[in-house]
Amino acid sequence: MALNEIGRSQVLGAVAEFDRVGREEFLRRYGFQAARTYLLAVKGRYYDSKAIVGAAHGLLPGRQALAASEFSGGQSHAVKLLSGLGFQVVYTSELSRSIGADELVQRVEKLRVAHAQGQKGAPLLYQPITLLWAVGRALRGESRTLPWAETDDALRGLLSRHGLRGEGPRPYYPVLALYHSGLWTLEGHTGVVPAASGGSELGRWCARQQPVSGLAGPAYELMRRDGRARLLVVDALVSRFFDGLDEIPLLKEVGLYDDTVADDAPDAPADALPRASRAVDPLALAAEYERQCILAEHREKSVRGLRREGTSRDPIRIAAARRAVLWRSGGRCENPGCGGQPDDVTDRGLPLLEVDHVEEIAGGGRDHPSQMIALCPNCHAVKTRGSRREELRKVFREVARKEHLRLLPEEGRARQPSSRVVIP
Repeated sequence: MALNEIGRSQVLGAVAEFDRVGREEFLRRYGFQAARTYLLAVKGRYYDSKAIVGAAHGLLPGRQALAASEFSGGQSHAVKLLSGLGFQVVYTSELSRSIGADELVQRVEKLRVAHAQGQKGAPLLYQPITLLWAVGRALRGESRTLPWAETDDALRGLLSRHGLRGEGPRPYYPVLALYHSGLWTLEGHTGVVPAASGGSELGRWCARQQPVSGLAGPAYELMRRDGRARLLVVDALVSRFFDGLDEIPLLKEVGLYDDTVADDAPDAPADALPRASRAVDPLALAAEYERQCILAEHREKSVRGLRREGTSRDPIRIAAARRAVLWRSGGRCENPGCGGQPDDVTDRGLPLLEVDHVEEIAGGGRDHPSQMIALCPNCHAVKTRGSRREELRKVFREVARKEHLRLLPEEGRARQPSSRVVIP
């Protein structure tokens, strides 16, 4: 075996054969499995890195292709060789075609982060600040990736202003850490991407390589299009990393403390919420409803007893509660005396519904589905401006309570908080 003799010409020769015969035949011909961790990137196309190296060895004079069992495909062999020859090697997780909300939340909850000294092991905020910044960019439909100079400038400012546990202005640390977790992409660099440990040498690597970087494509698309997933990820980041801290100034700066935080993108699939014309599994409906209720309650609990800016009207809490009510309604007006819901729909094919409170917030009501109701435009107008509005408020209060308990599982009923909570 002579891995160190393989050059760019042999690698490019193997790449050309891969293109000619196709991936399935190439892997079968050389006896390799599909790559599980690393892919070779060449001119926008991706190749199984270990198989390419094995085949490239057979292009050396007097040599044969290597079998998969004869060398490692990791950083000690194949990746090291390809990076040393100036090729870009990426994680397969960066190129996953899709990712669901639950998977992304799990990956956020399992992030490996450093912990502050002298603060009872509190997690440092480098990675969560970086992810929240990226989620805000996705919400606004801004470019997924940025040149290093722009990323460096943006994150230095955020870390300086919102590093509440002593985080320094070191943007290279969270970017490299998130890259190795598979949640971030780096493009345009050569060689092996260093691990996110060490000091100024990491900054020098980024300054020298000037990578174009950003949230991994599948995660970016999910955050751009899916309001529900966005809410869940923001809640997961805040719940895990900002316990006892005021995250609101950061959320405001990155554009996530906003009424649009739970909005689906115009090109999002219209089945993001149930509709009257579509059957929904009752168990799935109840489970999703409870999840959105819990999210709203998380935001209630997170502000009690803490002096925070703007907590009486929390757009994340409101958005979670609103989505829960729309989900509960199944696309129908919840007024039992509705005289006729309009047949028209929104541009995305969703029912025309408004979500309104049945208990005024100023009077001690809550941003909670148990005190909110979905109404068609006609019923909403009557409830808001009609002469019978006070009478209807009593009716709607009971409807909201019953509809809430209809979907809430037994364990949810047991944990249901009191009906009136004054948010400080």
